Order: sequence, then structure tokens, then C-alpha cells
Amino acid sequence: MSSNTIEQFDISIVGGGMVGAAAALALSQAGLHVALIEKQAPADFQPESAPDLRVSSINLASEAWLTKLGCWQSLQKMRLCPYQRLQAFEQPASVVSFDAAEIKRSHLGHIVENNVLQLALWQQFPANLTLFCPSSVTALSQAEESALLTLDNGKQLNSKLVIAADGGNSHLRRLAGIGTNGWQYQQACLVALVNTPYPQQNVTWQQFTPDGPKAFLPLPGQQGSVVWYDNAPRVKQLAALKPAQLSAELLKAFPAQLGKVEVVASSWFPLARMDANRYYSGRVVLAGDAAHTINPLAGQGVNLGFADAKLLTELIINAHQQQRDIGTADLLKAYQRKRKPANLLMMSTMDGFYQLFGNDIAPLRNLRQLALSLTARSATLKILVARYAVGSE
Repeated sequence: MSSNTIEQFDISIVGGGMVGAAAALALSQAGLHVALIEKQAPADFQPESAPDLRVSSINLASEAWLTKLGCWQSLQKMRLCPYQRLQAFEQPASVVSFDAAEIKRSHLGHIVENNVLQLALWQQFPANLTLFCPSSVTALSQAEESALLTLDNGKQLNSKLVIAADGGNSHLRRLAGIGTNGWQYQQACLVALVNTPYPQQNVTWQQFTPDGPKAFLPLPGQQGSVVWYDNAPRVKQLAALKPAQLSAELLKAFPAQLGKVEVVASSWFPLARMDANRYYSGRVVLAGDAAHTINPLAGQGVNLGFADAKLLTELIINAHQQQRDIGTADLLKAYQRKRKPANLLMMSTMDGFYQLFGNDIAPLRNLRQLALSLTARSATLKILVARYAVGSE
């Protein structure tokens, strides 16, 4: 293919989901020439449609950045649900509650549908962002000062830097030769959209059981998202049930505070942990699930991805403004040095919770009851946990 068919960009981003779209928006707003490659555009928002099964808990740190990017305001015109309280318990009689008022905030976070948040980001794309959609990458070749992508339609894009934001099964990560380590958890996760007997609730809660956590996430109106962790065969069995049958199982297995819910739709997915051996190779850098996937116990996955994208784009924009090379090893090393330890810490913390609360061994049962009791009694500890949950330093 002749060189005159190669399109030149400052940055190419592969993956237009929440993290990739946020990075593309931040960089293009700063005046960089950005290409975004994505297989499928988000669907238009329909107010009368049922909420999507895939939702995320967006903490205050992520909300602040999304507001700065201009997409939070758009999101507020569609659909999202704030929550002011977070509860954790093993037995309903011993609840640890975290309240936004304790850290002088109006709320702790929002439950947002992934596709709605993705759409809100796409709606803000400026004219200097070039979108290749539907499209995917078939080949990557790297030179000392650039990286060349070949798309499935034959187009070639040459950039100073390529950001891989194409998810846990990142094709670009494999093309860049970056290995991973991790494992499949023995559990799987069932997610169900339910109608509830209550108006919009302001609390999200988790109950810890020997079989795995059970959680409730509030949604707008009289709806919610129910999350059920259990061994994989059990989850597959539950997912195969008709809505009325699954509703009956929820009423039996969940605490009474769930109320008499009616299942609208459900799905399931296996749980896995993955960490990329490194976050960059040459002029390809990883962000979000392409770099790490985490046990979704606390809903922190997308917040980690946004923290990746925020730091990475700040480093790139700073280099661009100083007319420095935006794809140097020093820049990418600085990104990896900050984000890899932070992500590993969160992954290990979630694994610790998984081990502590996910079994019925007597010493661990006593330890977790002590931990919950101490947290419930300590105002200082509760404030620290609440600040950590909302993304405060």
C-alpha cells in the first residue's frame, strides 16, 4: 500500500467504550489530532427503555473528571441514580453503614448504565476527533518514533502513540506482545434487573455469605440491580430460570430488605483477575480493562480505568503543550509507575475481601465479624473507608 494512503494522527485509541471514549475526549479537547477505532457505536438513548443490565458504580473522583470533560451534564439529562449510603453486613442485625454526610458530601456515588455513560461521552466528541466506526485493528507495526495500525477496511493510521482501551481480551495488547498473569475465580456472578416495591432508594448494600456476596444497586424509579455471587454451576442454573422462577429464588436467598422484587431480565458472567505484565511496549500503552481486570466486588473496575485515563491524558497533554514527544518511554514509564501499584493494591484488597468473606472457616468468620464490629463502632475508620470508596486521596 502506498504511503499516501496512510493517515497521520497524534494519537490513535483502540476501543471506544467508557475508558477509551473518555481518553479520546480529553485529548481531542486539548487540541491533539485523535483517531478513535471502535467496532460498534452506542445506541441512542430511549427514556422509555428498560435499564441495561451492565451498570457501574461511579465514584466522586470519576464524576469530577467526567464533569470537567463536559459529559456528566449530558448524562444527567438521560438516566442515573445517586446514592447517599453504603451498607455492608453479614447478618442483617449487624450492619455497617457509610453515609455521605459523614464526609460532608451530598452523595457517595452514582449507579450508571455503561451504555448510557458511553453515549454521553460520545455526544461530546469535538470536530477534530476522527472516528473509525464500525472498524477494528488487524495489524500493528512499530517504528522508533511511531506506530502503524492497519484496519479491517485496509486503512492505515500512523501515530506517535497508540492507546489500547479494547477491554480485558485486548487484541491490541496481544499484537503489542504484552503478556498477562491472572486466574479465573471459582465463583461466577449473576446480574438481574428487578422491579422493586419501593420508590428510588438512596442506598447500595452488600451482604456477605459463605457462598459469596449478594448486593443491591439502586436504579431510577422503582427498579434496582441485584448482584449474586456463587459457584459457577449454581449461577448458570439460576441464569437459566424464567423471570418468575428467579424472582422466587431471590426472595429465598436475599435478606428481607430486598423486598418482593420481580425480575425483568438477567445475565451472568465468570469472574477473573488479570494484570498485564507491563502497561506499555514501544509506542503502545494500555488503559482500563486492557491493563487489568478486577473482581467486581466493590464496583471499582471502571473507576480504576478512569483513573488510568485521567493520569495518562494529563501526562500526554502536558508533553504536547511543551512540544515534547508524547510517546516516549519516559512518559509511559511515569504512567506505569503510578498506576500499576495503585491498581495492584485495589486488586489485592478485593482478593482479600474475597478470601475473608467468601468462606465459612471459623477463624475467618470470627475475624470478619470483628472487622465489621470495629468498623461500625469507629467513626474515624468509617470516614476513612468512605473517603476511599468515593476516590478521595
